[in-house]
Amino acid sequence: MVQVCLNGRRSAADGAAVPMSPAELARSAADAVAAGATSVHVHPRTPCGHESLSPRVLAPALEAIRARVRVPVGVTTGAWAEPDPAARLARVRDWSVLPDFASVNWHEPGAEDVAGHLLERGVGVEAGIWSGTDGAARFAASPLASRVLRVLAEVTDPDPATAEASARTLLVELGTAAGRPVLLHGEEGGTWPVLRLAGRLGLATRIGLEDTLLLPDGRRAASNAELVAAWTVAGPNPVAPPVSRADSGR
Repeated sequence: MVQVCLNGRRSAADGAAVPMSPAELARSAADAVAAGATSVHVHPRTPCGHESLSPRVLAPALEAIRARVRVPVGVTTGAWAEPDPAARLARVRDWSVLPDFASVNWHEPGAEDVAGHLLERGVGVEAGIWSGTDGAARFAASPLASRVLRVLAEVTDPDPATAEASARTLLVELGTAAGRPVLLHGEEGGTWPVLRLAGRLGLATRIGLEDTLLLPDGRRAASNAELVAAWTVAGPNPVAPPVSRADSGR
């Protein structure tokens, strides 16, 4: 499994390659799937670019992406989009168009309430376990642990020299991960070292502009599709591929 993370908390300040509107997200998702992505993770935005969990923001993004791809599409429920736990749960309860899955960061206040509600509505839950937090311990003690779709092991160490070691520490903390599949990924400078580790361990992973703006050789990525191709073409030993039709921004 290779998930593409289309935008994350990036903004227009990070470059024109970062998709923001529903149409841009849909086009970027389609190109990434053509390059080999098997699922999509997205942070829906308001017209002015702010992340939101509002159903009025979520629905157009999901509908636009689903009109272009036939792979599972998931969204964030990150506390940065709605800091108050009660308000965050209320937003999720108001969703009329449901994602196939949603990531829930287990170290955030109110995480289990959000996850429980999603599961009740038939939405898969990615249990986001961040390195450097108590997320792994909370997840191990959670009655919902065995019911999640998978564990999203998120290595927040951006240092390429230490990210792999941080990833291995996180995997040890996760133990058996309640028997659920594990998707391992890094961010910024740690992205490619952690992806290589995931490849060697046979774990699912993800790649996209949310995690890094750079190709393995340090060049700026032109698109999410180019990042996906850099991984799917070479796997554990990624190299930057030549620009393909999928990267042309059609």
